[in-house]
Amino acid sequence: MKFAQKFRLTAALVLFPLFAHAGAVDQLHEFLKSTRTLKADFAQAVISKNGRKPQQSSGTVAISRPGKLRWEIQKPYPQLIVGDGEKIWIHDPEVQQVTVCKAGQAIGGSPAALLSGSNDLEKNFTLKDAGEAEGLVWVEAIPKAGDSGFESVRLGFSGNDLKAMELHDSFGQTTLIRFSKLERNPALSASIFKFTPPAGVDVVGE
Repeated sequence: MKFAQKFRLTAALVLFPLFAHAGAVDQLHEFLKSTRTLKADFAQAVISKNGRKPQQSSGTVAISRPGKLRWEIQKPYPQLIVGDGEKIWIHDPEVQQVTVCKAGQAIGGSPAALLSGSNDLEKNFTLKDAGEAEGLVWVEAIPKAGDSGFESVRLGFSGNDLKAMELHDSFGQTTLIRFSKLERNPALSASIFKFTPPAGVDVVGE
């Protein structure tokens, strides 16, 4: 699915702190129940199957559950992804193009659904504790849909903070994301989850 291939850059986007005595999957569910909004900075590296030099990027993410997200890559090349609960917009200023898709079609089995979707994760993912590595505790989510574009997503936590995310896609690429300055339940303006295509850009999709 073409949209899923583009959406792997977002990745979105999954922020789940762990609590002290529960299993990792139970802690993920508990976090979702208690988190309405969040924001964070991120640093991202995309590693290709052939091991070429990783593609580095960084930016900010904001989420308002359910269904609203803003994933903004600031460096090295700007890209903006906005979900308003009904549609997902991807704006690539470098090529003067906006791609738009229905939110349900785009998010259902994608990594973004772990963060911005409903609490019913098992509808779209198989979840399991993935042990400890690199000083973090990990949860693994495997999409049930065959066309999600991803093989698996791993979420790494330290204490009550999400520190890392790993996305393994169907093309053999691995996306590594490190989060910082994460805030749970901040006040977020509704305007950041709205998007109007700039004049003069090509709009692809609906």
